[in-house]
Amino acid sequence: MATVRPDLLYQDQFDGGKHWSFTLKRGTILRLIDRDGGANVGMLFYNPSNLLERYNAPDTLKCQHTFKLTAGHCLYSDMGRIFCSIVEDTAGWHDTVCGNSTKAQVSSKWGRKSYQEYRNDWTQNGHDSFLVEAAKYGMGRRDLAANVNWFSRVRTEEDGSLVFDGSQAKAGAHVDLRFEMDTLVLFHTCPHPMNPATEYPRKGIAVELYRGEPVAEDDPCLNSRPENGRGFANNHLYHLCG
Repeated sequence: MATVRPDLLYQDQFDGGKHWSFTLKRGTILRLIDRDGGANVGMLFYNPSNLLERYNAPDTLKCQHTFKLTAGHCLYSDMGRIFCSIVEDTAGWHDTVCGNSTKAQVSSKWGRKSYQEYRNDWTQNGHDSFLVEAAKYGMGRRDLAANVNWFSRVRTEEDGSLVFDGSQAKAGAHVDLRFEMDTLVLFHTCPHPMNPATEYPRKGIAVELYRGEPVAEDDPCLNSRPENGRGFANNHLYHLCG
């Protein structure tokens, strides 16, 4: 397990199959920790001042010439700004291609267990989890976008097919996100849609918040791609005019 830093602002834990949301201020670091090994954290990002601005997975991958997310990468909005940067990552690979589990998919794989009957042991899915959190801010189905799946690795085979790869699952692995603008974060801990487990995975996570340092000129995320320099410039202009 990652060592708790002395500048800890907040911490919490979530079992598998849960969901939550919060607004993180610019300069905050969100640390996600795979508590049990094999966790999946589905996550979406929005501008709390303009909910029409939200995470854009295609642009995030395209402008950084990557299929996976890891340290040095930035997560972009659909307006060319950077929601957050991955400043530390001991997992090494995070999916942002395969989307969410659905009610039908979870029921087909692991059986249907309703909240009314099973309470906290029900089999929640990622899509409905996002809808519950989105509704708290006046959003709905039309506002959901392609999401990140932290701690989940999906590789491509020679024939182009996608395969869920659980080889990197490690208890205590963590990823640190430094937020470059105020951001509304929705997340869930429901299974990845391609998880082949025979039982509904209830792998938990820990969440920690820290105060980040200002972005320096030699910052790895700023300099990993020329496009990221332009993204940070867009953020700078946004904050000047905000």
